[in-house]
Amino acid sequence: MSPADQFGQLRTHLEGQVIGQPELIEHLLIAILADGHLLVEGPPGLAKTRAVQALANGIESDFHRVQFTPDLLPADLTGTDIYRPETGEFQFQPGPLFHNLVLADEINRAPAKVQSALLEAMAERQITVGKTTYPLPPLFTVMATQNPLEQEGTYPLPEAQLDRFLMHLNVDYPNAETEQKILRLNRQESVAGDGVPLTKLSQEKIFQARKEVLNVYMDEAVETYLVALIIATRQPQHYDAELAHWIQVGASPRATIALDRCARARAWLNGNNFVSPTDVQAILPQVLRHRIILSYEAEADGIQKDTVIERILAQVPAV
Repeated sequence: MSPADQFGQLRTHLEGQVIGQPELIEHLLIAILADGHLLVEGPPGLAKTRAVQALANGIESDFHRVQFTPDLLPADLTGTDIYRPETGEFQFQPGPLFHNLVLADEINRAPAKVQSALLEAMAERQITVGKTTYPLPPLFTVMATQNPLEQEGTYPLPEAQLDRFLMHLNVDYPNAETEQKILRLNRQESVAGDGVPLTKLSQEKIFQARKEVLNVYMDEAVETYLVALIIATRQPQHYDAELAHWIQVGASPRATIALDRCARARAWLNGNNFVSPTDVQAILPQVLRHRIILSYEAEADGIQKDTVIERILAQVPAV
């Protein structure tokens, strides 16, 4: 079975496990395909954690969930050297970050020193304890959740930390019809238990799929359009005076790379062998949402980042 077929099966399985969140499911798979990390933000009870756990159940990988709290220490993530009396030596005990798929639940509840340890893992794919640096597994993805409602006892993620996330996805409440389906699924699982896919997606297939994603064709005109969208965040005055008033800091070249990878992954996931402007437009909010900084005036006026991104899409001519 080809990687595309197996990813299709995994997608179908996830849609059966997580009702009413097709965008969340799509972006979880895109993060795996683009070899990046995903930040999911939304109120409690919207299946953020469930979706990541369902993804882990469908992949041949080691999964670990870390509940972030204010008293968490860097060693709780990275691991630490433990003294062995029988040998008189210190032995390194790996922490949760040495798993393939790490769920960082409520990531904004951890203090800065913990964020610093996580930053090295996400950016460099390695962990440094004392004087020794340990490489992380080839398949390593951090899926982090964040609750926007409760701010007491939280630590806002610094820009450098946010920039390491490939995408920032917002999830919202389902409609009444979807809510009824969720209710029925919950009752069904209470009787029969969770369903498990018959065939788990192997890491070999994931790496093969990533190579295919990088080979998805992107026309030069689409590439120029992609770059223009990012440049518009840095030079908004060339497009719109109000846009220039809203944006204080634009996106870095890391955003360009992320947008390219995610657009290719989205096209591949939907069965296309080329990237269209629609792929770029669909993924732009998730790539830019955490990478642009609004001006004080824009925040005072209640301007949302999604509004700014919509204005960029409207102002930059598509191919």
